[in-house]
Amino acid sequence: MQKIDSHQHYWRFEPAAFPWISPGMAVLAQDRSPSDCPMHRSGVTGSIAVQARTEAAETDFLLDLAAHNPSILGIVGWADLASPVLEAQLDGWAQQPKLRGFRHILQDEPDVAQVVNNPLFRRGVALLQSKELSYDVLVFAHQMPLVIDFCATHDAHWLVLDHLGKPPLKNPEYMPQWTQSLKTLAALPHVVCKLSGLVTEAAWPFANVADGLPTAVQQTVWDCFDTALEAFGPARLLFGSDWPVCELAAPYPAVHQLAQTWAARRLSDSEQTAFWSGNAIRCYNLNLK
Repeated sequence: MQKIDSHQHYWRFEPAAFPWISPGMAVLAQDRSPSDCPMHRSGVTGSIAVQARTEAAETDFLLDLAAHNPSILGIVGWADLASPVLEAQLDGWAQQPKLRGFRHILQDEPDVAQVVNNPLFRRGVALLQSKELSYDVLVFAHQMPLVIDFCATHDAHWLVLDHLGKPPLKNPEYMPQWTQSLKTLAALPHVVCKLSGLVTEAAWPFANVADGLPTAVQQTVWDCFDTALEAFGPARLLFGSDWPVCELAAPYPAVHQLAQTWAARRLSDSEQTAFWSGNAIRCYNLNLK
């Protein structure tokens, strides 16, 4: 079975460019490249590289990496989507087949509603969709209600919810609100969901994680996966590791095994094929030839 990791990050580390990497995140405060990722040991052969810097140079950096690393099947870049020169930028990248979408780090915005309700930003996302480019939605659980109207309005192409909307695993009293927001977004047929990023939403670090994640943590993550499966169905779920960010809490093999065990228990053979590769190929329009 082909396996595609729909969410990885690569960078040349410069503190000023990565303000979200705090002093306590030494494992991330270094260069991270495709050759550093151990995904092949888990049978994962391809990935989608997702922006990690809010800088104009980010998209070209990722495209250059993709040109020299066949395992990168597509990239989700960054651009100022409210810029009056966005269309010219997109035209400049028109001959880059591995450019498959864009993302903005909405979760770090002090006013998410102000960003997504900006007519210029919405015009930019509509332009992306007219060119069959996806948009990844990155928000915390408490911000999900702020993007529902935005997601409902932009229905001309796929929107991708990163990390299940970051369920509040450290504050379980807020989980019902997350569940409701997830179901509301899942009711939009053009929204898909990445089963990614949850090990860093749980309370970590964990003891002896090399021997496997604690049983309680595994079950909590699987419960979230089950909620997403019920809401989105197997045709709109994608596997993602969120490497190397996941290494704050767990190594790549543990994250992969978490998804592997769940998928084997919950999905049929054809549904597993969709989860591991088919859905990513369809939603990001990957050309694997």
